[in-house]
Amino acid sequence: MPAALTWAALAMRAGRVGVDLIAVLSLIGTLLVHEYLAGALIGVMLAGGRALEAAAEHRASRDLRALLEHAPRVARRRTGSELCLIPLDEVCVDDLLVVGPGEVVPVDGHIVGTAAVLDESVLTGEPLQVDRAAGEPVRSGVVNAGNAFELRATAVAAASTYAQIVRLAAQAGAENAPVVRLADRYAAWFLPVTLLVAGAAWLASGSPVRAVAVLVVATPCPLLLAAPVAIVSGLSRASRHNVLIRGGGALETLGRATTLVMDKTGTLTVGCPVVIDVTSAPDRDAAEVLRLAASADQSSSHVLAQAIVTEARTRGLQLSLPADVTEETGRGVTATVDDHSIRVGKFADAAADLGWARAAVNRARLDNAAIAWVVVDGHPAGTVLLCDPLRRDASRTLRRLRAAGLDRLVMLTGDRSEPAKEVATVLGIDEVYAEQDPADKVAAVRSEKERGITVMVGDGVNDAPALAAAHVGVAMGARGATASSEAADIVLTTGQLERLADAMNIARWSRHIAVQSATVGMGLSLVAMTVASIGWLPPAPGALLQEGIDVAVILNALRALRGNPGDTVDLPAHTEQMLRRFDAEHDEMRDAVGTLRAAADRLATASDLVALQAVERVHALLTHRILPHEQAEETQLYPALAFPLGSREATATMSRTHAEIHRLSSRIGAHVSLAKERGAIDADQVGDLLACLYGLYALLRLHFVQEEENYFTLAEAETHSAAKT
Repeated sequence: MPAALTWAALAMRAGRVGVDLIAVLSLIGTLLVHEYLAGALIGVMLAGGRALEAAAEHRASRDLRALLEHAPRVARRRTGSELCLIPLDEVCVDDLLVVGPGEVVPVDGHIVGTAAVLDESVLTGEPLQVDRAAGEPVRSGVVNAGNAFELRATAVAAASTYAQIVRLAAQAGAENAPVVRLADRYAAWFLPVTLLVAGAAWLASGSPVRAVAVLVVATPCPLLLAAPVAIVSGLSRASRHNVLIRGGGALETLGRATTLVMDKTGTLTVGCPVVIDVTSAPDRDAAEVLRLAASADQSSSHVLAQAIVTEARTRGLQLSLPADVTEETGRGVTATVDDHSIRVGKFADAAADLGWARAAVNRARLDNAAIAWVVVDGHPAGTVLLCDPLRRDASRTLRRLRAAGLDRLVMLTGDRSEPAKEVATVLGIDEVYAEQDPADKVAAVRSEKERGITVMVGDGVNDAPALAAAHVGVAMGARGATASSEAADIVLTTGQLERLADAMNIARWSRHIAVQSATVGMGLSLVAMTVASIGWLPPAPGALLQEGIDVAVILNALRALRGNPGDTVDLPAHTEQMLRRFDAEHDEMRDAVGTLRAAADRLATASDLVALQAVERVHALLTHRILPHEQAEETQLYPALAFPLGSREATATMSRTHAEIHRLSSRIGAHVSLAKERGAIDADQVGDLLACLYGLYALLRLHFVQEEENYFTLAEAETHSAAKT
């Protein structure tokens, strides 16, 4: 009894008059009319409801531990020829500071003397390191990824960029009021109805027992227990999908969200560079160019060098041990590999006048890719193009999120406008905010909150303030306990964006079950109230009847634990194995597809014997590798997918693409036969042959991506689901 009164008093003091008040009034009434059994039943129900609610709505504090741990505590100040460590608060404007390798820039400033190589991902989210020349501004919080450099302070620590990020996160987290309980929203009308019926029964009969009976059967256990049970069940189910939701309030709000705001890097893209193409000089082999570059880069820790080495090993290339390795910060690596002098990095001047090199530069610009030059024995031999690719599951996940009820998708990124708009076009995003710093992201999220309930997804320290500002913050937490995870309401503990779609489906389903349980339970309670008001249901039997209603609605609420049967795709084991097999074949053939473009480029230059040989190699590739692969997909994989996807129509468009691939391959084969008869490729063949080669190259690349996004990601999702059962 004292505990119940305390809960009610605290709720009323907070301005929240809800379901607890009905329970307390009925408990007091049973004591006054000596209906102790009914009072005991109400007390048990009220205590159980509070315990469940505490489990469902406990919210982790939005502490800024990760942000503060990253912030520097001291700075290295140079006065003349002397260096001394000073507390960060003692740094003054115009102080000359030295930032060592791997250190965090302590305050905002300008570079003095030597150029710097910086990792700005903490602020921008972009994984590629940047070069800053003398005189250029540098913001606090970024990491020195190169040699030591000097910095002229332009702001004290409290006024620098990183300190502002910490303050933004704290302010944004404080501005969000606690979510109103679902139970209290319904109690807003149920409470006055209950008091009105109880008062009318007392006045009509003159018996306080009848009024107490009305209060007893009105005690809203469907709200106090059923709704929290559904929410707790949703939290449990979400955890089995690698989604950590910090409380029931976040789950409820997620179920009502209409706007999704996303960071680009690490959320929609992989978050690290990968090799997208290797070009070579006419007298060089692209695979050998990559092998030499990777061999030289093995000892480098640069993010691009690591990507080149990874790509070479993925292709199964045999790397050689480099010797005499030297690395010039911001420029690249020089080494001796197999008695050849190899340079990899920014050596564009050496190839500025070569036609193939100009084509590589143009392609890098069009693809928004970084370019690493490979120079062998002083002669440009090729290039390696790298970019941060889209996540495989990004398109499918965004489609699922739209189907779940999100009607506005927005992208925030610190990246440039051109690559941001390209990603948005591919994914069908409604609006793009590019070149955003943390303060800009917070402002954008606040603007979106005025339109509707907003979810923000990010993965970096720069996203933490925006995550805290949103109605629901979702962190891609697979990389560890970052500041974004600390500031978020929901953490996706794997690197899969599709887990967000799972969380959205779970949230909507759990909220649907909670609302259904509450409304059905209240409807039954209203019927019981009517019966009690005319004297047919005394308090003790009324309490027992109410408990029967409670059991029914709680059992219904537990359906949330099973989840919505329609929100997953169940794959038979043999279908999953086939998906993995064909996915591996895609990886093996991805480079080979590039030979179509290389052959077309050669043919566009001259229709000579070298061009004919290139086209013949393409025809052999199509005949022996690509067409058998596509035929196996058509006859084995697509029929197997018909059942889990619900219909053969789900793969019909892909089947049409298979037919077009076969048609273009046959056309190329006809050209090869004709050229062999004539001994060369005639001028009248060039136009159509180029159209076939370029067209088939584009078609195969698109087809591979479509299959990977639509079908192969099903096997990845199935694996994660199986791992949790």
